[in-house]
Amino acid sequence: MTTITISLPESLKESVDGQVSDKGYENASEYLGCLLREAQEPEREARLEQLMRDGLTSGEDISVDGSFWTDVCGEAVQMVEKRTKHR
Repeated sequence: MTTITISLPESLKESVDGQVSDKGYENASEYLGCLLREAQEPEREARLEQLMRDGLTSGEDISVDGSFWTDVCGEAVQMVEKRTKHR
């Protein structure tokens, strides 16, 4: 894991400390990492949407069977668990 150092005004430091305490994060690093991952989510969703559009317009047949939906549901559960871990 890589370490970075940031400078914050006292008001933001107090806000971070409050969130760490209120939401049960281990430390400020964990809280800030969570914020950064959440900030990346719209980019990931846009990329997924584009891939889905590309797949739908590719003309290839995709077998949408029970196995397909089992995989999709499993991935969705993992995403929800990650997002709700610290809420």
